[in-house]
Amino acid sequence: MVGEEVERALTKFAPPKVGGIRSSPRKIQGPDQQNLRLQFRNKLALPLFTGSKVEGEQGSAIHVVLQNTNTGHVVTSGPEASAKLDIVVLEGDFTADDEENWTQEEFENYMVRERDGKRPLLTGELSVTLKDGVGTLGELTFTDNSSWIRSRKFRLGVRLASGQCEGMRIREAKTEAFTVKDHRGELYKKHYPPALNDEVWRLDKIGKDGAFHKRLNQANVVTVEDFLRLVVMDPQRLRNILGNGMSNKMWEGTVEHAKTCVLSGKLHVYYADEKQNIGVIFNNIFQLMGLIADGSYMSVDSLSDSEKVYVDKLVKVAYENWENVVEYDGEALIGVKNYQAKGFDSHTSDPFGGRNFHSQGPSLNHQNGYTHTNYL
Repeated sequence: MVGEEVERALTKFAPPKVGGIRSSPRKIQGPDQQNLRLQFRNKLALPLFTGSKVEGEQGSAIHVVLQNTNTGHVVTSGPEASAKLDIVVLEGDFTADDEENWTQEEFENYMVRERDGKRPLLTGELSVTLKDGVGTLGELTFTDNSSWIRSRKFRLGVRLASGQCEGMRIREAKTEAFTVKDHRGELYKKHYPPALNDEVWRLDKIGKDGAFHKRLNQANVVTVEDFLRLVVMDPQRLRNILGNGMSNKMWEGTVEHAKTCVLSGKLHVYYADEKQNIGVIFNNIFQLMGLIADGSYMSVDSLSDSEKVYVDKLVKVAYENWENVVEYDGEALIGVKNYQAKGFDSHTSDPFGGRNFHSQGPSLNHQNGYTHTNYL
């Protein structure tokens, strides 16, 4: 009797038989395998336009990683770390939180295909292979705008390609929602980052032919370079040009966008004496870079407080006499190869030859919520 009871109990745990043959037991996944997900590492550069390359912020490549959600670490080994992924388009209203563990079916329900009679919605390199758990998306282009779907926005998504890591659940990744506009709108789009010679309306919050654009042009602030130079030399004047219609938040956003601009290698020097023994060095947006004294270059950071007082005064004079500033190619000027900080003796004679400077220099100040200094 006892033997029969034991046998009956064991049969409850035995896998069922199919066609007289016992089926293989299901593979039990380890805790790491049950908690893997794909994740985009950077955001997209927005807005997006049909026919234009999909890129990361500031023109960077778009990266996706395989992550262990238990540890937050990138999974660098195992077959899953070299899996092939498919890139798809999703509805913008797939709003599940990134920390949620949605199902494969839920993800696929939000996938978007092209409109009838249209070209494939997304073209280019529609797959990416992970290497040590990291993948870099190739060229991708949208062929249609997003105005025709219910949310009027798309997302990019990545998922395991068919046949990859079978029996293993790796949660898909999705980007933030974004609008795709027709290519003709690109003529008016902002640049990230802006170029020095871009017209000033390429900056955030300044619309082409709008009130801010017209005011800036009337003040001869035509390019992004002009804008940045005024940010450095006289931010309050620039703030007054834009007027009260630009809020502090808008102002900060516009300035921050302008400051992402890549500067050229040009340098400008204002010499304090005819022998050119002492001079202050500016970059091409008139930002103070350092000092040349007796053939040695000193960065702003290396100057003592008393030296900075002298430099402040010289910067003020330079701004008032900009026609006397000499322009150099950056590499040619820094033929001055001594980068060691060579200090002044603040207890001896005035290193600037005793010139009578104004007492107020362009020192650190706070204006309209924006911290401004000529030592940026």
